Order: sequence, then structure tokens, then C-alpha cells
Amino acid sequence: MKKFQVITLFPDMFSGVFGSSMLWKAQKDEHVELSTVDLRQFGLGQRKTVDDTPYGGGDGMLLRPEPLFAAVEHAKQNDPDAKVLLMTARGQRWKQATAQAHADSADNYILICGRYEGYDERIVSLVDEQVSIGDYVLTGGELPAMTVVDSIVRLIPGVLGGEASAEIESFSDGRTLEFPQYTRPEDFRGMKVPEVLLSGNHAEIAKWRSENSQVAEKE
Repeated sequence: MKKFQVITLFPDMFSGVFGSSMLWKAQKDEHVELSTVDLRQFGLGQRKTVDDTPYGGGDGMLLRPEPLFAAVEHAKQNDPDAKVLLMTARGQRWKQATAQAHADSADNYILICGRYEGYDERIVSLVDEQVSIGDYVLTGGELPAMTVVDSIVRLIPGVLGGEASAEIESFSDGRTLEFPQYTRPEDFRGMKVPEVLLSGNHAEIAKWRSENSQVAEKE
């Protein structure tokens, strides 16, 4: 069973995502174990402080190293060999091939969700991999962490049920996006399903799908 622990200041954000749909079923079927670690519980003093102003000046606040180190060490007590992933805009771009590699590995994961203007750089000494889900700025690392977990879990054998579905979908070959797809009714408000998809000719259908797949943009 693959395990994920997410370190976050907002664990409640994950209850809906982890408790619904495919991720809920993956846990029920004991393919994965998903949990959160509340960073605030490792805050300093009576106010459980987790942030402070940056040395050298600048706007905003940074996550302090003490709570982050303590939270990672707590997670490591539960899973000493787990790999630590830091959600950060400067990380390596997350791709389908990356998700597949993580799904195929025997590793478990601890994901750190950043907040405010960033984090004390010393936390990087605990990190195995820095991850970015795109070239844009988000309020925190929670949404990227959800994306990373979802993209890995759905590729674990047995989670989706039909193993071929994960293999043939978008980006799996690193080149194309999915072809257009249709279901009933055949004619909806004058918009008709292409005749070739109703023909039963699998060779022609495969050809049509190949011709109508969009090419993904190269980085």
C-alpha cells in the first residue's frame, strides 16, 4: 500500500478531496493511505507561531524552519523511508511521465505545502524533490499537493479498475492530447456523432481517433 502524508496549515482543505470519488475508493480498497499533518501543531509558543519576517527585509512572511523540521520528523517517525516532496514554484515541472514513475516506485511520500511568501531555505535540506505544477503563482501548496497525489494514485494498478484506460489517455505517450469522444444520443440539437464512430469498423475508428488527436505543445 502506497502512503502519502501531507504537511499543511490547512488540513481541512483535504477532507473533501481525499474523502471523495477515486481517492476515497482507493483508500477503501486499501491501495493507498492518505493523511495530513497539521503544521500548526508544531508552531512555537502559546500562539503556535509558524512564520516570521525575512532577514534582509522584504514583503510578506516566511515559514520558519523549526515547525517544518518538526513536522517532517514527525512524519518520518510514521514512515522513516518516505521521500519528501516540496511544492514550490521553482521546482521541476510535474508531468504525466513523472506521475507514472512515482506510481511505479515502491516509495511512500511526504508532501510539504508552502504558504505566505515562501519558506526558510534550510528546509530544502530535508527535501528529496521540489515540484511545480505550472508557471503561475498560487496562494499555497495545497492545490499542487492534491494534484500530485491524484495524478499518482490513479495510476496505481487496481485503482481505476480498467488498467488500459490509464495507459491510453492524455499525455501517456508524451505527445498527444485525447481525441474527441461522444456518447448517446447520436443526434443532440442537430449536432451528430461522426458516422465513423457508429460504423463498428475498429480500424477506421482508430485511424479517425489518431487523426483527430491534438498535438501537445513542446516546452
